[in-house]
Amino acid sequence: MGETSGSLAATGVFGVDVDGMESVSVLEGDSVALNSGFTEMMDDDLILWRFGAENTLIAQINVMAGSITVYDDDLGGRFRDRLKLDDQTGSLIITNIRTEHTGLYQLQTNSVSKSFSLTVYARLPVPVISSNSSQCSSSSSSQQNCSLVCSVVNVGHVTLSWYKGNSLLSSISVSDLSISLSLPLEVEYQDNNTYSCVLNNPISNQTRHLDISQLCHTCSAVGIFCICRKHRKTDQEVQAREEEITYADPTFYKRKAQKSNVKEEEDVVYAGVVTRR
Repeated sequence: MGETSGSLAATGVFGVDVDGMESVSVLEGDSVALNSGFTEMMDDDLILWRFGAENTLIAQINVMAGSITVYDDDLGGRFRDRLKLDDQTGSLIITNIRTEHTGLYQLQTNSVSKSFSLTVYARLPVPVISSNSSQCSSSSSSQQNCSLVCSVVNVGHVTLSWYKGNSLLSSISVSDLSISLSLPLEVEYQDNNTYSCVLNNPISNQTRHLDISQLCHTCSAVGIFCICRKHRKTDQEVQAREEEITYADPTFYKRKAQKSNVKEEEDVVYAGVVTRR
């Protein structure tokens, strides 16, 4: 047995096609209300809600009997804990909706029959922009280009586009489910224009802005080298250097002569010298 609802906030995009069928688009995870169109129900009303090509009964209100029933365990439990009925108008509310709830819904009463085509779109990821350093090209000796690619994974029924400011540069669209997309772009390294990659479906979009300075680097390596050259110290440099030296009075010690082939060692005098900077 499901719950009744006097009022519940629901979102979605609504429209009516040429056959009178009401089209509804909603994002996965949101709630949506399929409106019966009644302001209140009559005492003898019997309201039935059906789903899919086989018109499976998923909810009903018997006003005379005072009963409200939802069959949310049918269809493999697809609607379990997600169906509510407005006890004033008989509208059907689907909460925490999923893409598997996309399909045809029918309202049947004693006097009215309405059809709804519901489309549930998955929430979109933010596109990823990366540089392709292996395709760094040069169009002239003074101008180099940066190769970029914008990509998304596991998306369906979307369009991926590159924009320069508000102007569309290129785009690619798919209607398949769970597919990966990528869209290349080539810009100049010194380009100061604003670029963005946009992923969108009919009711939502996600945008990634391009930071050229972060992703684009020049192709050629720039080396830094130094030529070091010896030069004679000037008198001023010598004088400044001497001012940093502190001379200490030496203490002389006479070392005993040791047997050695070098006779001059007997006459060596050692002195302690302290320097500072």
